Amino acid sequence: MASSSSSPNMLTKFESKSSRAKGIAFHPKRPWILVSLHSSTIQLWDYRMGTLIDRFEEHDGPVRGIDFHKTQPLFVSGGDDYKIKVWSTQTRRCLFTLNGHLDYIRTVFFHHELPWIISSSDDQTIRIWNWQNRSLICTMTGHNHYTMCAQFHPKEDLVVSASLDQSVRVWDISGLRKKHSAPTSMTFEDQMSRANQNQADMFGNTDAVVKFVLEGHDRGVNWVAFHPTLPLIVSAGDDRLIKLWRMNDTKAWEVDTCRGHFGNTSGCLFHPHQDLILSVGEDKTIRVWDLNKRTSVQSFKRENDRFWVIAAHPEINLFAAGHDNGVMVFKLERERPASAFYQNNLFFITKEKHVRSYDFQKNVESPTLLTLKKLGSPWVPPRSLSFNPAERAILVTSPADGGSYELINLPKDGSGAIDGTDTKRGQGNSAVFIARNRFAVFTASSQKIEIKDLSNATTETVKPPHGTTDIYFGGTGNLLLITPTAVHLYDIQQKKSTAELPVSGVKYVVWSNDGSYAALLSKHNVTIVTKTLEQVSTLHETIRIKSATWDDAGVLLYSTLNHIKYTLLNGDNGIVRTLDQTVYLVRVKARTVYCLDRNAKPKTLNIDPTEYRFKLALVKRNYEEMLQIIKNSSLVGQSIISYLQKKGYPEIALQFVQDPQTRFELAIECGNLDVAVEMAKQLDRPKLWSRLSTEALAHGNHQVVEMTYQKLRQFDKLSFLYLSTGDNTKLTRMAKIAEHRGDFTARFQNALYLGDVNDRIQMFKEIDLYPLAYMTAKSHGLTEECQSILEATGLTEDQISLPKIGAPLTPPKPLVDTFKANWPTKATSQSFLVKALLGQVEDLSLEDEPAEDEPVEDELAEDDTAATSNGFGFDDAEDK
Repeated sequence: MASSSSSPNMLTKFESKSSRAKGIAFHPKRPWILVSLHSSTIQLWDYRMGTLIDRFEEHDGPVRGIDFHKTQPLFVSGGDDYKIKVWSTQTRRCLFTLNGHLDYIRTVFFHHELPWIISSSDDQTIRIWNWQNRSLICTMTGHNHYTMCAQFHPKEDLVVSASLDQSVRVWDISGLRKKHSAPTSMTFEDQMSRANQNQADMFGNTDAVVKFVLEGHDRGVNWVAFHPTLPLIVSAGDDRLIKLWRMNDTKAWEVDTCRGHFGNTSGCLFHPHQDLILSVGEDKTIRVWDLNKRTSVQSFKRENDRFWVIAAHPEINLFAAGHDNGVMVFKLERERPASAFYQNNLFFITKEKHVRSYDFQKNVESPTLLTLKKLGSPWVPPRSLSFNPAERAILVTSPADGGSYELINLPKDGSGAIDGTDTKRGQGNSAVFIARNRFAVFTASSQKIEIKDLSNATTETVKPPHGTTDIYFGGTGNLLLITPTAVHLYDIQQKKSTAELPVSGVKYVVWSNDGSYAALLSKHNVTIVTKTLEQVSTLHETIRIKSATWDDAGVLLYSTLNHIKYTLLNGDNGIVRTLDQTVYLVRVKARTVYCLDRNAKPKTLNIDPTEYRFKLALVKRNYEEMLQIIKNSSLVGQSIISYLQKKGYPEIALQFVQDPQTRFELAIECGNLDVAVEMAKQLDRPKLWSRLSTEALAHGNHQVVEMTYQKLRQFDKLSFLYLSTGDNTKLTRMAKIAEHRGDFTARFQNALYLGDVNDRIQMFKEIDLYPLAYMTAKSHGLTEECQSILEATGLTEDQISLPKIGAPLTPPKPLVDTFKANWPTKATSQSFLVKALLGQVEDLSLEDEPAEDEPVEDELAEDDTAATSNGFGFDDAEDK
């Protein structure tokens, strides 16, 4: 947006592209704005995020009127289709339509407390509706041309209206309130009065009566508004004039005219908190006027777009203007209070341009030390404050009049407000102390930096890199020079840049308490650098970054519009707390954040630093602090668990988790079989037992493997495990179970593992595999058994086709000497950090192996009779 030379301060916060915007409304609490368009669409935007939340398409033709309800989840719209629609912001649907107007509807507004809507229309009427019972309760006639605007008074029973009949009218609607307020117990006289009132209404509307007709515009009046607290009215007309009117109980009169627009003026309003008027017009300008002097203070011009409407946020210092190609949300000036702190004192400048101090230790604000009312324009707040503790002096800069600075010594005591007597002034956009007796002043227009002494005399001049926009302290004898695409570290004595870092859009620089690091803040990025301008880390935020400060441990806390967040030097970051309103951080000490709000009032906020302290302790390997936090804090949540997993510390994450599934996952990841077994028992799911068996096998913990195979009923794997560990007793039981289940394959396998030749021969006989029975007996030298088989089959040895018989099959040696011992093959993933923790505390034990005398669940530990009757609790029918 192009702005005139006299207007350096307007800050565009959001801009949308659309067809012509005819109506605008701010939500009182949420960062939402409704924009009604000439194309018939209503848009709902989040102006903080710059995102379109929703669009509403039910009107036919342009929508000119739009308003949010102050407390209910409602908004109202009025369009060229003669319809008023009431919508829900929760369901995002039209709840109902109010019909009655006979021509285009220009404006619609909710009453501040009653369930009423006021509408103005080209049918020359103003109408008041009850949105609760969806009825028309009053039609106000009197204008003899289009009524362009009608609004309720913010507190009194008054309405003001503007019309193309060149008049502004003030209406008294107290009768309407009496008629439609909830009835209480009525006396007979009250009932008679009400009846007479209703009878009178049949012959003429006495609910709303014209109180004043204000005439003074030479052409049609497009907009009119009440002052929020004073008995004033402002109006805008096609005669290019903004008129100010005053009223009392008996009369109203024109006070003055603001002249300057050179086209039809479309909209106007009073600034909610300052003595200013804002207006917009078809001359493509937004203008700001001094309410008391009625003179132009600022003006902003767009190249191609006529302005149609202007609105003010009811709570915060934001405005919106609708033009031919959309809407823009803006501020008139920066709200960041100028401040600097040294040791335990914060020095800051209030909205009234008073210099005050705040003692962090005592939590006490001083009386005014100085007044700066002569510095710059009354509407333009100071931009920056630099403090010199050696001389107890301050440097204050203001963007007014092309940029200026003042060097002032603070009084020794804060005994009362005084004007700075020993004041030195000069032109410049930025000014900072660089040593005890020197400061630097940067002038953007001439692109030069002057080094000055405390008498304000220039001692040397420096030519900064082309395109320099700002300067900051860069360490003693150094400056940080900001350009749109880079930051330079400039050594004043050597008169040269000693380092350069490509980083875009830097707005502020915040040094750590020991001067080792600096945070470079841009609109959406934080870049941390060393004092020699080496980049340490960077992060991106989608919401605007407002301020930052360092704690004593070297953690950067920064604020966005709605959060306080933190970042460590390695780039790890997170949320500290949410904010109800924007604040500017100045210091953090333990669990307290000190800040200034938008009204330049010192505030303290409580925070919980546990998360970032824990992460910092992890990075710095500070085991003692980590142990304290693990023992004493309630630091839980998926974010810290994910963080520890990502950083390779699942065993530490395990200390914070209660959820059985997550505990199981972490225990598996770090090889803590004790916890994994405990959680698997609790959850008892086949998938978990399967994963546990794989992990336990990798660890060589055959006792846990045995339990998992039992849970999963994996007979073949159990048999092989007992073979590997030499547990013949359990192998024998597995053979009996296989026989009982009629599983010949498993029976043969177990007999083979046990070296039980007789059982193998018997099994082959039972399934009529006599040649195999004979071969088995023959290979083991069982002559009598061979003869018995031949007799039973009636065959001779020649008739049995036999392969060449090799060595007999015998069981292998077990893997370990005794089936009670494990054979560790995979070390538990205990980091150096956990080992350090283990050395200090017993309850953090992450050992893998169960104690030898500790009983391991054995689902086969039953007597032989139980085993033969299906020791796993299987139903025989199920096996069949």
